[in-house]
Amino acid sequence: MDRILKNAELTRKGIFIISLDFELYWGLRDIFSLDQPLRAKLLSARSAIPALLNLFVEYEIHATWATVGMLFCESRNELLSTAPSIKPQYTRRQLSPYQEMERIGQHETRDPYHYAPSLIRLISSTPHQEIGTHTFSHYYCLEDGQDLDTFQADLSAAVKAAKRLELKIESIVFPYNQVNPNYLQTCAEFGVKTYRGNNAGWTYAPRRKDRESQLRRAIRLADSYVNLSGHNTYDPAEIDSGFPMNLPSSRYLRMYSNPLRGLEPLRLARIRNEMAHAARHRRIYHLYLHPEGLGSHFEKNMSFLRKILDHFALARDRNEMESLNMRETFQKYGARTADDANSNLR
Repeated sequence: MDRILKNAELTRKGIFIISLDFELYWGLRDIFSLDQPLRAKLLSARSAIPALLNLFVEYEIHATWATVGMLFCESRNELLSTAPSIKPQYTRRQLSPYQEMERIGQHETRDPYHYAPSLIRLISSTPHQEIGTHTFSHYYCLEDGQDLDTFQADLSAAVKAAKRLELKIESIVFPYNQVNPNYLQTCAEFGVKTYRGNNAGWTYAPRRKDRESQLRRAIRLADSYVNLSGHNTYDPAEIDSGFPMNLPSSRYLRMYSNPLRGLEPLRLARIRNEMAHAARHRRIYHLYLHPEGLGSHFEKNMSFLRKILDHFALARDRNEMESLNMRETFQKYGARTADDANSNLR
């Protein structure tokens, strides 16, 4: 902890982290049927990812892509063979993807909604992009019917799937932001060094899906446009000294909404003000998004993101802010924490 504090005192820049929850249909299947409009949206999202990577290269953005492990598989046979032998028995059966695995397509060409090895290779070959995990099966860590044993099996499968593409998993984003503190030790045992925690405050605290309230949703929506929860930045010295290291989110990047189009200037100002606070006070700002959302209103969403990155570039050029992915942020602040954790594991 002393080393973390010392590094925080010496740092001259704020940190801009971007993380992406890369899921395709695995993150939507318990809510939406794979009808033609959704198929079109997911295909648009796949087309958007190369454009997004080009934007990141242009602005020298370092990002973490938390990817569902099933997307790594080349074929249905590989997916079935990689799946863990023990699986969560969710009380709400629709949460489990395993019941429909026999019905998906044979490979990425025939079924671009359930496979993405070509996109994962493209992302990993792009400078400064980290491939993290979003668990193997989009695993819900707080729902009834799951437990530590099935989470361990799921994470093992995610690491195995990534290894086939010669990728090492060091960061995790818990699906639906269901951070379960009881599972962090298991993450450390599998080599995970960082995770994205939740914003501070009850509005953003992790919940089971069936316990989410309309009030919380409404407050979070309003908070995207007006300042209800503060700047949502944090000092490097405030980073949890536990291992894996917690890098809490600051803001979910909502996509363009036609009914709310008149509020777009407020949405942009909200994010810019938070980033300016982070740059001015040398704090961390962690923005996250779902690339699947880019497909709808693609031009408007990309234009909005470019305005955010323009704001970052101004701070970077003033030597006030730098872009780091989750792994790099750990490398900058978490070495002491990792050494202590490894000693405990031994």
